[in-house]
Amino acid sequence: MSRRALVVEGGAMRGIFAAGVLDAFLESGHRGFDFAVGVSAGSTNLIGYLAGDHGRSRRIITDHACRPDFINWKRFASGGHLCDVHWLWHQSLKEVPLSLERHWQGEIPLWVVTTSARDGSPCYFRARPDNLDHLVTASCSIPLAYRGYPAVEGQAMTDGGLADSIPVQWAYRQGARDITVVLSRPQGYRKRPDSLAPLLRPFMKDAPGVYHAMRRRAHVYNASLDFIASPPPDCRVRVVAPDEDFPVRRLTTDGARLARGYEQGRQAGQQIMATIL
Repeated sequence: MSRRALVVEGGAMRGIFAAGVLDAFLESGHRGFDFAVGVSAGSTNLIGYLAGDHGRSRRIITDHACRPDFINWKRFASGGHLCDVHWLWHQSLKEVPLSLERHWQGEIPLWVVTTSARDGSPCYFRARPDNLDHLVTASCSIPLAYRGYPAVEGQAMTDGGLADSIPVQWAYRQGARDITVVLSRPQGYRKRPDSLAPLLRPFMKDAPGVYHAMRRRAHVYNASLDFIASPPPDCRVRVVAPDEDFPVRRLTTDGARLARGYEQGRQAGQQIMATIL
């Protein structure tokens, strides 16, 4: 049976684009997916969408994620987190309502991607009430920027974007034949091998899998882009991606740039609706 999947890439503050896209989906009442899978910030955007909380992700990215409690270079220089994703997730839950019960009672399961710190393999977990906090923290925890490796089901994990930034091929293996992909980079982007990765190897002695995933990341990422550009004959892939002039980078905190990024995503979401409905 053909299944419909929604795949959302991460990208830290670039996730403001997906926040706009998913708000446009909510405005249109569109929930026509059999499952959704998110990576890093993509997973937090998705939980807001699946819970039906319009505007929640935008508020968190433009407010909480811009506070020094989240991104703090001085704290990082003294041995702390650069990006405290644990604080961001839990503080936003306290201050911005999230209709989790509506999601748990819904029909669209959320899958979250993490990367094994032991061997660098991608791990795909279905979100449940008892693991959501751990999954979100792990999937969003950029190596070195977040000190340590959060545990999920007893295994040390890190940023899901290292091992599978755009899990479109995984969605296909789950039976999806109609896939909507929300990217955080403009179409035509190709990831280059990280020339600095070898310099980070000494810092990865306790997590060799993380270094392995870093070295393979560009290859895996570009393979996903190849799949999107030329999917199998039995599969349709719709792509929602930022324009070339997208103003937001990974750690952008400028309010005006974030506002433009959100509106660009919302407009792109409205445009793609014509091909979905």
